[in-house]
Parts: sequence; C-alpha cells; structure tokens
Amino acid sequence: MTGDVVGLAVSLALLAVAGDQFIVAVARIASAVRVRPTVVGAVVGGLGTSIVELVVAALAVARHEAKLAVGSLVGSVIANVCLALTIAALISPVRVSSGTVRREAPLSVASVALFAVLAVGGMSVTKGAVLAVALVPAVGLLLAWARRPGRDTLGTEVVEFLEKPAHKPRPEVLRGLASLAVMLGGAELMVTCVVGLADRLGMAQGLAGLTLVGIGTSAPLIASSVQGARRGEHDLVVGNVLGGNLFIALGGGALVGLLSSGPVTGSGAVGLYLMVAVVTAAWLAMARGSRVTRWEAVVLLVTYAAMLPFLDR
Repeated sequence: MTGDVVGLAVSLALLAVAGDQFIVAVARIASAVRVRPTVVGAVVGGLGTSIVELVVAALAVARHEAKLAVGSLVGSVIANVCLALTIAALISPVRVSSGTVRREAPLSVASVALFAVLAVGGMSVTKGAVLAVALVPAVGLLLAWARRPGRDTLGTEVVEFLEKPAHKPRPEVLRGLASLAVMLGGAELMVTCVVGLADRLGMAQGLAGLTLVGIGTSAPLIASSVQGARRGEHDLVVGNVLGGNLFIALGGGALVGLLSSGPVTGSGAVGLYLMVAVVTAAWLAMARGSRVTRWEAVVLLVTYAAMLPFLDR
C-alpha cells in the first residue's frame, strides 16, 4: 500500500510538470507558425487546464478501467468547482464579468450537462461521437468570442507563454513529444496505483476515480487558482475552471466513448447529478452578484464533503 501511495504522489508530480510543459510547447509552436494569440488563448488555454484529465481518462479506457475513466472526468469537474473555485473564493471573493456570466459560463454548464445526460446510461462510441461533434461548435464559439476586442476569454493564462515566442518550432515539437511521453508514463503509473489502492481499501473503481484521480488531476488547477486569487487575477481563476470543465466534459467524454470497445458504465448517478448541480450553482452564484462570495464557497465546499460517501451510487 505504501508503494501505491508513493507511486500516486510521483505520478501526480510527473503529470503536473509534463502537462505544463506540453502546453508551453503547443502555445509556442502556435506562435512560431503565426496562429493568432486569441485563438491560442481560447483553445489551448482551455485544453491546458484539462490535458492531464484527458490523458488519464484515455489511458484508463485503453487499460479497460472504464469506471475509473468516467469517474475521473466527473470527479475532476466537481473538484474544479468545489475545490479550485471555492478555495480561491475563500481567499478573496471571485469577481466575474457580465460577459462571462452570459457567454462562457452557460456554454461550460451546457457542456457538462450534455456529458452527464449521455453518461447516465453508460458511454459508447456513438455517444463519444456526439460529444466530439458538440466540441466543434463549442470551440467555434470560444474563438468567435475571443476575437471580439475588449472581451475577456477563457484561457487567458496562455498569454504568459507567448511573451517568449519560439522562432523555430522544432525544439518545441521535441518538447511537446517528450512531455506527452512523460504524461503517458505518469498516467500509466497513476492508474496502476489507484487500482491497487482501490483493491486494498475495498473501494469501487468509480469512487476511486471520483476522489483520488479526480482531485489529483485537478491539483494543478487548484494551485493555480489559489495563486490567481492571491494576486487578484479573477479572470484567470474563472477562465481556468470554465474552460477546463468544457474540455473535460466534451473532449474527455468523447475520448472515453470513442476509445471504448463496448458500452462503458461509469460513475453512479449521484456523482453525475452532483456534477451538474455544482456547476449550475456556481453559474447562478456568478450571475447573482457578478462574484462568488465566501459564504457561497462554503456552501459548495460543505455540499461536496457531505456527498463524498454517496458519489458512486
């Protein structure tokens, strides 16, 4: 058991570092080939906050750990809201622009709701295709909104990567490939250790995905949200959570469905209902006063803690 715990910690460190370097490489390659910064910010930014979750879920499906894969996606979405957003709001109430409340937030919530509706009966290739198709207009909307001057966009954290653009893409391609290889290795180690821990603790794989993997893969986002709240970068916090959830729900769900060889049963209905409930509650909190207050954060955090024993039912 000690070996599994140590292996899980090592895998989290590998995934965090490799995921960060992968997005640095992608952003700089895009800069080198003259892709518009707004495009990079809207797409790569959202992908950057979810790339670890996507890799872990895809590898879990490839290893026939279907419940772990779906549970990890659901757990990551819940953790993004109930831990990353709430901890940031406890540090400093998170201000949200009216444009985000009207556009990005409902798009993110709708993406999560679609994933939940399809996942209730189990994922399949057809459902994965539906989510993949839905991802196209969702990204299109992000790009359209990103091109509007004076509007905030999801994924603003990518700007810092563009301060030192790559003049030659080849080194960054090598960086990206190496990072992807390390991520795959870290994901393999994580899945192996989580399955081992679940067996030893008598924990269902779905619950392990919802908790151990979901919280673990969200750890980098939680850390960046805390730093963003301390610096008063509220757009960064909100953009990370909304963009990450959109890509996890549509992109992650699509990968799980398309890579499956048959029907994939995932997390219990309670976890799916809680996922939709917390993202909707966060949106309503943003709309109520254009901010997420400390007491609203406490409510979300307490709800998450209270529902943990029932998530896999």
